[in-house]
Amino acid sequence: MIKNGTIITASANETGDILIEGGLITATGSSIPAEGADRVIDAEGMYILPGGVDPHVHMHLPVAGSFSSDDFNTGSRAALSGGTTTLIDFVTPARGESLVAALEKRKREAGNSICDYAFHVSPVEWRSTTADEIRQCVSMGVSSFKVYMAYKDTVGLGDDDLLRVMDTVGKACGLVTVHCEMGDDIEHKRNSFIAENKRSPEYHPLSRPSSLEAAAVKRAIDLAERAGCPLYIVHVSARESLEHIRNAKSLGQKVYAETCPQYLLLDDSKYLGDFEHTAPYVISPPLRKTEDCKALWLALSDGTIDTVGTDHCPFMMSDKRAGINDFRKIPGGAGGVEHRLALLYTYGYLTKRLNINQMVNLFTASPAKIFGLYPRKGQIMAGADADLVIWNPEPENIISVKTHNQNCDTNIYDGITVKGNPDYVIARGRVVVEHGKMTGDIENGRYLFRTICGPQVET
Repeated sequence: MIKNGTIITASANETGDILIEGGLITATGSSIPAEGADRVIDAEGMYILPGGVDPHVHMHLPVAGSFSSDDFNTGSRAALSGGTTTLIDFVTPARGESLVAALEKRKREAGNSICDYAFHVSPVEWRSTTADEIRQCVSMGVSSFKVYMAYKDTVGLGDDDLLRVMDTVGKACGLVTVHCEMGDDIEHKRNSFIAENKRSPEYHPLSRPSSLEAAAVKRAIDLAERAGCPLYIVHVSARESLEHIRNAKSLGQKVYAETCPQYLLLDDSKYLGDFEHTAPYVISPPLRKTEDCKALWLALSDGTIDTVGTDHCPFMMSDKRAGINDFRKIPGGAGGVEHRLALLYTYGYLTKRLNINQMVNLFTASPAKIFGLYPRKGQIMAGADADLVIWNPEPENIISVKTHNQNCDTNIYDGITVKGNPDYVIARGRVVVEHGKMTGDIENGRYLFRTICGPQVET
C-alpha cells in the first residue's frame, strides 16, 4: 500500500492511495483500507508517477570489435535508479541474418535485464525473405522496426528498400522508426575533412549539419505517406526538422517524434577543446546550437515532439580514443538513462517549460501508447503493472561520473545540478529502490509482447 501521495499521470493529479498485489495495481483512490497490507509506504509530500518507459536505448551494442559499456544488467540497474522501469532496445542483425533469428538471439542477451524490455527490429537490407521475416516478428510481439538513412556501409538503407520496409510494416499493423540523416552527403563531408587533415571532434558536428537531418526527415515523411505507414522519428535535434514534422501532423499524417535530454540541454560548444574533454560528446546526430535547444523545448510543450528518450549508449574513454587521430573512428554514443526524469523535472517542469502532466506524458505515457504498451505501462490504474516512482521533490544533487550508476568512466551531464530524486522505485510490485539506494528485492525483467493495432496508438 502507498498512502497519501500526489498521484500524477499524463492527464490528472490527485492525492490518494495505491494498492498493489501480485505485481499489479489493484486499486487507487482515497482512504483505501490498509489492513492486511504486507507493507505501507507513506508518500505524503511526494509525487507518485508511472514508471518510465525509455523508447530508445542501446545496451551491449557491438561497435568496431567492442561493445557499449553497459550490458543489459548494468544498464537496467542505471535505468531503475532513475525511475525508468521499461526499456525498448534494438535488434540489429548482421547482413544475411534472419530478423527472427536475430530477435531470438537478442532476447537471450537481454535475459539479465532487471527492467522489463522490448525491441525495435532493424532490417539492414532487403532480401527475398525480409517481408515474411517482418511479419513473423510482428507475430512475436514486435510492433516497431528501426531503419537508418545513414551508415549505408553497414546498416543503412536506400530509399527503395526503405519504402519496401515501410510498405510491409504498414500492412502488418506496425510502425517504422527512422534515424534521419542523409548518409551519402555526410560520408562525403566526413571524408573531405579527413583529406584536409581536419581530424578532431570539432569536425564531427560540421560533418553532420542540421540541414542534412531536416532533409532526411522530410524524405522519411514523404516515403511513409506513400507507404501508408506510421512513422516515428528518433532523436530529433534540429529546429529545421520541426517544421516538417509540424506540417505532417497538421495534415493528419501519423508522424511521431522523439528528442533526448542532450539535445535539450547541451550545445555544440562541447566540441571545442582537447580530445579528452570533447570526445565523450561525439553522438549522432551531434549537439546543435542553443537556438535548436530552445526550439526543441517549445516543440515539447506544443506537442510537436511526443516523447523524450535517451539514446543511451555509453562507451569507455578507452574506446573513444580509437578516434584520437580520426573523429570518424570515435564510437558515437553517450549515457543518460538514469538522468532522464531528473533532467526533465528540473529543466522542464521547474522552469515552467512543461507542466507536470506533460512531463509524465513525455517520460512514460506517450511512449507506452505509441509502442503498444499502454495502459499496462505508463498509467496508474487498476490492472496496470505496478511500476511506480515515488518522487521526492526536495533533494538537490549534482550529477557526477563518480557516483552515477551507468558502467562508464565519462558522463556528458557531469556537474549538472538536478532537483528531486526517486525516493522509491517499484518494478512489478517490488521495491527496487528505497531512499535512493538499490535494494536486494530484484528479479529479472520480462520480454514484453506488443501490438499497436487499435486506439492505444493515438496520442
